[in-house]
Amino acid sequence: MAPRANWKGFLRLSLVTCPVALYPATSESEKVSFNQINKTTGHRIKYARVDAESGEEVANEDIVKGYKVDTDTYIEVTKDELENIALESTRTIEIDEFVKREEIDPRYIIRPYYLTPDGKVGHDAFAVIRETIRNMDMVAIGRVVLTNREHIIALEPMDKGLIGMLLRYPYEVRSESEYFDEIQDVKVRKDMLDLAKHIVEQKSAHFQPDKFEDHYEAALVDLINSKRAGKPITPKERPRGENVVDLMEALRRSVGSATEQAKPKKSRKKPRKTTSGQREMLMPIAGKKQPKEAAAKKSPARQHRKSA
Repeated sequence: MAPRANWKGFLRLSLVTCPVALYPATSESEKVSFNQINKTTGHRIKYARVDAESGEEVANEDIVKGYKVDTDTYIEVTKDELENIALESTRTIEIDEFVKREEIDPRYIIRPYYLTPDGKVGHDAFAVIRETIRNMDMVAIGRVVLTNREHIIALEPMDKGLIGMLLRYPYEVRSESEYFDEIQDVKVRKDMLDLAKHIVEQKSAHFQPDKFEDHYEAALVDLINSKRAGKPITPKERPRGENVVDLMEALRRSVGSATEQAKPKKSRKKPRKTTSGQREMLMPIAGKKQPKEAAAKKSPARQHRKSA
């Protein structure tokens, strides 16, 4: 079942318009998540919206937005007033300009979305816009309203659809000078640079995200399975960082280590594939034996019958 669209409206390039739907390109639903519970009772914690002064719970229909002016003063803004100032981009992604992909500073990228035609109508117009962007080898810049806020979105072709990268505004990006000004100017020796380049060459590869493993997620699954099985939890010894005294010697050792890692390893059996892409959460049911354990207990009996 396809996920629900975050936004539906129209994509417009000058006089060419088509209905489109915007879907989130990423998901964190597969990750292990926790609830807050009462340590004493084991019950889940529930939060209520209460008046800060009276302490009484407030109904949803009585809650409005307010802009804080000072400690005790707020300017109330109603839903109707917000809808009254809604922009055209609430219903339409208007393509304003085209830029080169390499000109987009990665600091401005927030998150990716998939853009597809909405319904049976508009596929021709969508294809015209998509192929125009593809043939020009450019990125289309437009505006879209999500969660009552107007965002800048960069659109580029991906297969039969479009991928849209939500972008930040300049006031949301901090200047690098706040952090980099105090970094010392160091002249790197050529022999050190040559060794470091050699390490990079030995570790060079193609970007293959399928190789990445979320080690923390795997550790969480192991922790939960161990606690469910009643196994004792023992803290692991953490590696200690060491100060680099001789940088040249550290580079030489790194070259040797990279060479060892680059050697082909013996092939191992492929692990059983799980549907989630991460480690399987084991949930044994009380009172039922695992198939392997049951088979192991039956085998001695069979051997006894044969010997008899």
